[in-house]
Amino acid sequence: MKTKFLLGAALVAFASQAGAADLASKKKAAAPAPAPYFLFADTTISYRFETRAKEPSIQNPVTKNVVSLTHFDVTKWGTNFVNIDVLKSNSADPANASSMGATEVYGLYRGTVSGNYLTGSKTFSMGLIKDVSLAFGGDLNNKNTEFNAQKKLLVGGVQVDFNVPGNFSVALLAGKEWNHCGVNAICVGAGKTSDPVFDMNAHIEVNYMQPLAFTGLPLKFSGYTNFVTPKGKDGSGAKTKTEILSDNRLTLDFGKVVGYQANKIDTFVGYRYWLNKFGNDSKAASAGGAIENQIYVGLAYHL
Repeated sequence: MKTKFLLGAALVAFASQAGAADLASKKKAAAPAPAPYFLFADTTISYRFETRAKEPSIQNPVTKNVVSLTHFDVTKWGTNFVNIDVLKSNSADPANASSMGATEVYGLYRGTVSGNYLTGSKTFSMGLIKDVSLAFGGDLNNKNTEFNAQKKLLVGGVQVDFNVPGNFSVALLAGKEWNHCGVNAICVGAGKTSDPVFDMNAHIEVNYMQPLAFTGLPLKFSGYTNFVTPKGKDGSGAKTKTEILSDNRLTLDFGKVVGYQANKIDTFVGYRYWLNKFGNDSKAASAGGAIENQIYVGLAYHL
């Protein structure tokens, strides 16, 4: 009888331990999944058609076909923005030693690291300010004209993001640019080219996006406006001027309108104003095309 009692007690204890282990296992399995790395991510390929682009050394408007690959993401620590443009000009902007139009590849990267993330607090969230971040990035380009531009730009500073509908940010950056001058006749140097190394200067980059829900359509207004202060002398020895570039778009979610799929196919119309393009003086007789003022159209596909 005593043996049966001990055996029964052992079985009860075993069952209790098994039940507890099973319950612990279920609790562990029910633990919430870790937060995704990307809080938001979007990659698009787009095409736009420009009929009145300008180049500083060309008097007449230039027609361009532009294909772009753009990526933007948000993580808990900050943001990343990458844009690569491939621009094909018509013969008004000729390639080197050719009657064919020039081809340019222009790449840009901007990143931020959140001040709130770095401090593990909400120190940089106050009133209209959502966050203050470290900002950094660079530009690279190459164009197969006689001038053979090869821009290399590094920027760094701070970015302030504001608590508004949509997005609105202002980045205050210091920049340093290097370039290339392939035309002996205009570049500084005795019978040789001289690649310009520009002075460090200030860049103010303002970015914005606002949904236009009040229209009853899936429309949004977005764009950027950049101010670039003079950066010393260019390859010909001329003093550069303050550069202003404002590019703005009205975008329609075309896929949603036709009942296909939201956030997949966009159409857009844009307006660009560019004063003292690349720092060239738009009032100088030799600059000609250093001021751009045009409307363009395009479409984008979200990958």
